[in-house]
Amino acid sequence: MIGLPTLYVLNGLFFAAVAVINAFDGDNPRRFRSAGFWGLNAVILIFGGLMSAFLAGCLVLASVVLAAFGGLGQSQRPTHASQERRHGAARFGYRLFIPALTVPLVTVIGTVAFRYVYIGGQPLIDTDHTTLIALGCGVLVALAVALIMLRQRPEISLTEGRRLLDTIGWAAVLPQMLAALGGLFAAAGVGETVANLITGVVPMTAPGVVTATYCIGMALFTVIMGNAFAAFPVMTAGIGLPFIVHDLHGNPAIMAAIGMLSGFCGTLATPMAANFNIVPAALLELPDQNAVIKVQLPTALILLIANILLMNLLVFRY
Repeated sequence: MIGLPTLYVLNGLFFAAVAVINAFDGDNPRRFRSAGFWGLNAVILIFGGLMSAFLAGCLVLASVVLAAFGGLGQSQRPTHASQERRHGAARFGYRLFIPALTVPLVTVIGTVAFRYVYIGGQPLIDTDHTTLIALGCGVLVALAVALIMLRQRPEISLTEGRRLLDTIGWAAVLPQMLAALGGLFAAAGVGETVANLITGVVPMTAPGVVTATYCIGMALFTVIMGNAFAAFPVMTAGIGLPFIVHDLHGNPAIMAAIGMLSGFCGTLATPMAANFNIVPAALLELPDQNAVIKVQLPTALILLIANILLMNLLVFRY
C-alpha cells in the first residue's frame, strides 16, 4: 500500500540530491552550509519513521542553526541563459501552463479514483491520505509532461529544482516548521488559554458572534504564526470545537474547511508567510519587499468577510 511515507522518501531523495549538488558546487560561497541544511532535512524525511522523536528534533534544531547563523548560499553559476528562456517562452506560449495545470487535474482524478483501486483485496493507496498521495502523483505526472513537452533531459529537473530551492532558501520548509509549532501549542494548552482570553471579552452565546470570532481569530493567529496550519489546532481547540461544535452543534467538517480558508486570508496579509509573500518579491526583484502583501490585502479582507458569511449560512444547517 502506498502511503505518506512514500512521499516523504521521494521528497527526501530530492533534498539529498540538492545537498550533493551544492556540496560539489564551487560557485556557491556557502556550499557546505547549504549542503548540510538540505542534507539534514533529507535525513529527517527519509529516515524519520525509524528514528526517535528526540533525534529528529535534534536534527531539526541543527538545521535551524545552519540557516540562522550565516544563512544559506546560492550558486553564482547560471543554469540557463536568459536568451534561451525567452526563446522557450515565445515558442511554447500558453502551453507552458500545461504542466502546472496537470497537478490539480491529476490530484482531483486521483482523489476520486484511487479509493476504488484494490490489489489482492487491499487498497493500493492509503485511504486516510488519498488527496495528499494524489497530489504527489500529480507532481510526478506533471514533471513527466514537462520533460516530454519541453524535450529536456531528466537531470534538468534536479538542477533547476535546486536553483529554485536555493533561491527560496530556508523558507521552503517554513510551513512544516510552523505546522509543527501549531501542534506543540495545541498540546501545551495554548488553545484553552486563547479561549479564556476571548471569552473574557466577547460574549460567546450568539452563533454569529461565535463564528465571526473563530474566523477572525484564525486569520489573526495566522498573521502572527505565518501559517494557517499552525493557527488551526490552536483556534479549533480553543473556539471551534467547544463553542461551534459542542455548544451550538455545528458541522465540524464545514467549520474546519471554512476555518482554514479564513486562516489563508491571514496568510495573504503577513510577512511571516515568507515563502508566499517575501520570497516572490525577492524573486521578482521588487523594490518594496511588502509589495505582494499590499496587493493581496484587499482580497484577503473581502475573502474573510465572505468566509464569515458562509460559515453562518452553512455550519448550522448541514
